[in-house]
Amino acid sequence: MLKDAIDLSGLRRVLVIKLRHHGDVLLAAPVFSALKEHAPHLEVDALVYLDTVEMLSLHPAIAELHAIDRNWKTQGLLHQMSAEWRLLQRLRTRHYDLIIHLTEHNRGAWLTRLLGAKHSVARKMPARGRFWRKSFSHFYPVARGNPRHTVESNLDALRRIGVYPHENKRELTLVPGEVATMEMQQRLAQAGIAKKGFIHIHPASRWLFKCWPAGQMTALIRKLQQQGYRIVVTAAPDDAELKMVRDILAPLEQGVVDFSGQLSLKQLAALSAMARLFIGMDSAPMHIAAAMKTPVVALFGPSGEKEWGPWQVPQRVLVSGHSCRPCGNDGCGGGKISECLEAISVENVLEAVTQLLQP
Repeated sequence: MLKDAIDLSGLRRVLVIKLRHHGDVLLAAPVFSALKEHAPHLEVDALVYLDTVEMLSLHPAIAELHAIDRNWKTQGLLHQMSAEWRLLQRLRTRHYDLIIHLTEHNRGAWLTRLLGAKHSVARKMPARGRFWRKSFSHFYPVARGNPRHTVESNLDALRRIGVYPHENKRELTLVPGEVATMEMQQRLAQAGIAKKGFIHIHPASRWLFKCWPAGQMTALIRKLQQQGYRIVVTAAPDDAELKMVRDILAPLEQGVVDFSGQLSLKQLAALSAMARLFIGMDSAPMHIAAAMKTPVVALFGPSGEKEWGPWQVPQRVLVSGHSCRPCGNDGCGGGKISECLEAISVENVLEAVTQLLQP
């Protein structure tokens, strides 16, 4: 047993801070479930960026969800200071006993000091110096050498304070909600598509170097259609992503249902839950599909599948044999195009689809 384990039985409220992108926030969801399972009396709050709130809203283990709007800093110094002050005051009214900081963001260190929690845990980061070291009571190490999945890395914060998550409490939790579910049921019905009667493809990413070439995606969709599968395509409302989808769909002889740029994150989750299979890149929609327990075919290039692969869901992860991957680079030579992704063939993806769809 840890000598400095924290006895949660005497605590009332915990704040978990995860200031990152959508997929990162979703992969922190098991932290809330594990905390609540270990200490049901706790009120567990979350602090995330405003645009990622839908990743955690309706999570049954979260009491209150606080948000930071990244646009505050674009609206003038006075507006930003006022918004920051209001947030700090709201957090202070919660009187947190424990703060769990899951990223390297300095804001977490400042908030831990300002909120005065008795206990706090963060990553061990010697390069941050004295300020970081004196801001927290407990530190968990960042894994070196053999990579571990990001979910497990997040849960290390709990292990460090003596909370050991049960295996059945490590799953991703994402709740679309009744409204989003009904909306997607109606939209699919209007398109003449039944639940579990289609393959969901999300071909783009905010990071274009993570994307499979448009021509290969077109060829894949064409072959899937020839085998009788209905296809539903989604993308974020981003100009580059929408252009990529147009380039993919334009050469097709047979149409698809295209929801690109039209769905909220909750609607995207509801759609994924109704799909028979998801095909996509290393991106938030891939993690959303995994959270909805939809089988996933994921194509990985520069990013590492051990850290970021689909979590606890039937899957096929496709990578090339390039010895230089995963490199984490913005395309080969910084050129936005990843040759390791181009090397994944249409036939490889089709085989993975066939394997996952076998009765």
